Amino acid sequence: MKILVTGGAGFIGSNLALKLESLGHEVIVVDDFRSSKKDNLAGFTGKVVYGDVAHMDFSTLGSFDVIFHEAAITDTLVEDEDAMMDVNVNGFRKILFYAEKCGAKLIYASSAGVYGNNPAPNKETDEMNPLNAYAKSKAEIDKIAKNYEGSIPLLVGLRYFNVYGPRESYKKHSASMVYQLAQQMKSGKRPRIFKFGEQKRDFIYVKDIVEANLKAMEARKNCIVNIGTGKPESFNTMIKVLNEVLGKNLEPDYFDNPYGFYQNLTCADMSKAREKIGFTAKFSFAAGIKDYFRENGIA
Repeated sequence: MKILVTGGAGFIGSNLALKLESLGHEVIVVDDFRSSKKDNLAGFTGKVVYGDVAHMDFSTLGSFDVIFHEAAITDTLVEDEDAMMDVNVNGFRKILFYAEKCGAKLIYASSAGVYGNNPAPNKETDEMNPLNAYAKSKAEIDKIAKNYEGSIPLLVGLRYFNVYGPRESYKKHSASMVYQLAQQMKSGKRPRIFKFGEQKRDFIYVKDIVEANLKAMEARKNCIVNIGTGKPESFNTMIKVLNEVLGKNLEPDYFDNPYGFYQNLTCADMSKAREKIGFTAKFSFAAGIKDYFRENGIA
């Protein structure tokens, strides 16, 4: 099949593009490289097009069978809602209309951020409660998708939970806590986490995220589903596993949480993902970190 991956030089997009190409598909990547990394596409032999999805002319690329839309401003610390809405929401509208024009299936990245601080586990039927500009943009995209009555073959939104894995290093402060704590520990520093490390996150390995996208491509009906493990793990557990894979014995450096708002738990209800796209995460948290380390040393 001929497949387009927007944001294909980013963290998830690059992992997805490389996997799709390895499966024999003709893959074209679009990216503006403002918050991604060309090195993420090392080994990719398909066409790479420089472009801003909110403003480029997609018609020059021809038609596609499937579009995976990963392009977005993903930094949750960006406060400029106008910029966030322009890139994320208008970019989604443009790619949605393009998918309709060429009759392509469209799989797009949403976020668990749309739930805000709602009680866990989060279900897709929960009221959305976004708390920052990024989450608000994803909530708006999901609203558009739910209300869409166009003529594309398939429209699937994937609400990613806490993703970690290879090709995230360029994200720096936005990279996963797995990456950030691993860097501290590799340099011999004690890993710094909020007191007392029992906060839990639904961490999901990027290879499972890629698998969820492949499963979504085969869905029978439009849907929006959570993509996590449904099995949250604590930061203390993360440090224990990182000590094991890095050959360290570093104790956590606990410090007071300076934020008035903080999520002590994120967890996906995965029943709808199993029902609608047949997805269940394969990697346990420990197995994912160990694979990450084998893949690139969490570099």
